[in-house]
Amino acid sequence: MNIPTTLEERSSTPGLGPRPASASATAGTAPSRAAGVVLELLAAHRDPVTAAALAASSGQHTNTVREHLDALVDAGLATRERAESLGRGRPAWLYAATELQQPVVREYAGLATALAMQLARTSLHPRDDAVEAGRVWGEQLAGERTPPSSPAGARREVVDLLTGLGFDPTADSRVQTVRLRQCPLIAAAREEPEVVCSVHLGIVRGALETWDTHSDETSLVPFAEPGACLLHLTGATARTGGDQP
Repeated sequence: MNIPTTLEERSSTPGLGPRPASASATAGTAPSRAAGVVLELLAAHRDPVTAAALAASSGQHTNTVREHLDALVDAGLATRERAESLGRGRPAWLYAATELQQPVVREYAGLATALAMQLARTSLHPRDDAVEAGRVWGEQLAGERTPPSSPAGARREVVDLLTGLGFDPTADSRVQTVRLRQCPLIAAAREEPEVVCSVHLGIVRGALETWDTHSDETSLVPFAEPGACLLHLTGATARTGGDQP
């Protein structure tokens, strides 16, 4: 798969980036990559839809989409019900993504979406303002936790914080590259990726700064690869006072 280069292209490419946070890890086994694409499309619909409608938007065959939908239903990630009968013949199945977000994730998603969309509409510098708003938010979240004793501990604490917000992160052995496999704001992120993802980066930087850890070199690559955004914490390896991890 050739990864598009621009953020706009990546954010509009099905399959790139994280799955919706409604696809909670608590709901059985994770879906396959192809089923994850179907789930993402399903979650973008407010109303239940048919397999044929999803096939048309995904470019996959209806039978293939139906197989993925059945797997999602079995995993508890989607629901299935018959459409209202309007004539002869059996009515079609209607599918919808299961709402499995924990209350704290729903609250975060609602507040962050409202903030990002307001900045996108009104700010002269939406990206910078989004990072700053996220930074303040991250400082507040970090202030509610026990301060880690080292930059390495701060990086691990960031991963734990993001887990609580619904990002389902996985990190490398040194916690310097983190894959964000879910996003509680996936629909808003695809609509306004620069602003929404900048809020997320700001949260990380604000938390690190609260824990006296360098944050300016941290970066977030939205929709970086199939199934994940990439958070780089490579710069968060020293105390703001100069001590090493």
